[in-house]
Amino acid sequence: MIFKIYIAILFLSIGASLLAGGFFLVKDDSKSKRMVTTLTFRVALSVLLFTSLLIGFKLGWIHPHSAGF
Repeated sequence: MIFKIYIAILFLSIGASLLAGGFFLVKDDSKSKRMVTTLTFRVALSVLLFTSLLIGFKLGWIHPHSAGF
Protein backbone atom coordinates (compact mmCIF):
# COMPACT_ATOMS: atom_id res chain seq x y z
CA MET A 1 0.00 0.00 0.00
CA ILE A 2 2.87 2.38 0.76
CA PHE A 3 4.31 1.75 -2.70
CA LYS A 4 0.99 2.70 -4.33
CA ILE A 5 0.89 5.93 -2.33
CA TYR A 6 4.47 6.63 -3.45
CA ILE A 7 3.41 6.11 -7.09
CA ALA A 8 0.41 8.41 -6.63
CA ILE A 9 2.64 11.11 -5.13
CA LEU A 10 4.98 10.81 -8.12
CA PHE A 11 2.01 11.19 -10.51
CA LEU A 12 0.80 14.26 -8.65
CA SER A 13 4.30 15.75 -8.66
CA ILE A 14 4.58 15.23 -12.41
CA GLY A 15 1.21 16.93 -12.89
CA ALA A 16 2.20 19.85 -10.66
CA SER A 17 5.44 20.26 -12.59
CA LEU A 18 3.48 20.24 -15.86
CA LEU A 19 1.14 22.94 -14.58
CA ALA A 20 4.06 25.03 -13.30
CA GLY A 21 5.80 24.74 -16.67
CA GLY A 22 2.64 25.88 -18.45
CA PHE A 23 2.31 28.81 -16.08
CA PHE A 24 5.93 29.84 -16.62
CA LEU A 25 5.48 29.49 -20.38
CA VAL A 26 2.63 31.98 -20.34
CA LYS A 27 3.68 34.43 -17.60
CA ASP A 28 7.50 34.59 -17.50
CA ASP A 29 9.75 36.79 -19.54
CA SER A 30 11.97 35.29 -22.22
CA LYS A 31 15.18 35.37 -20.14
CA SER A 32 13.86 33.23 -17.32
CA LYS A 33 15.03 29.62 -17.07
CA ARG A 34 12.21 28.47 -14.78
CA MET A 35 10.32 26.67 -17.56
CA VAL A 36 13.42 24.70 -18.54
CA THR A 37 13.98 23.82 -14.89
CA THR A 38 10.42 22.53 -14.46
CA LEU A 39 10.70 20.52 -17.68
CA THR A 40 13.95 18.96 -16.47
CA PHE A 41 12.35 18.19 -13.11
CA ARG A 42 9.31 16.63 -14.82
CA VAL A 43 11.47 14.42 -17.03
CA ALA A 44 13.49 13.30 -14.00
CA LEU A 45 10.28 12.48 -12.10
CA SER A 46 8.97 10.52 -15.09
CA VAL A 47 12.15 8.47 -15.29
CA LEU A 48 11.93 7.87 -11.54
CA LEU A 49 8.29 6.77 -11.91
CA PHE A 50 9.14 4.37 -14.75
CA THR A 51 12.04 2.78 -12.89
CA SER A 52 9.97 2.58 -9.71
CA LEU A 53 7.23 0.73 -11.56
CA LEU A 54 9.74 -1.69 -13.05
CA ILE A 55 11.34 -2.33 -9.65
CA GLY A 56 7.93 -2.71 -7.99
CA PHE A 57 6.88 -5.24 -10.61
CA LYS A 58 10.12 -7.23 -10.32
CA LEU A 59 9.89 -7.33 -6.52
CA GLY A 60 6.22 -8.32 -6.58
CA TRP A 61 4.89 -5.18 -4.92
CA ILE A 62 2.52 -4.52 -7.84
CA HIS A 63 0.80 -6.99 -10.15
CA PRO A 64 -0.59 -6.53 -13.65
CA HIS A 65 -4.23 -7.33 -14.19
CA SER A 66 -6.38 -8.12 -17.20
CA ALA A 67 -7.84 -5.27 -19.20
CA GLY A 68 -11.14 -7.16 -19.41
CA PHE A 69 -11.22 -7.69 -23.16
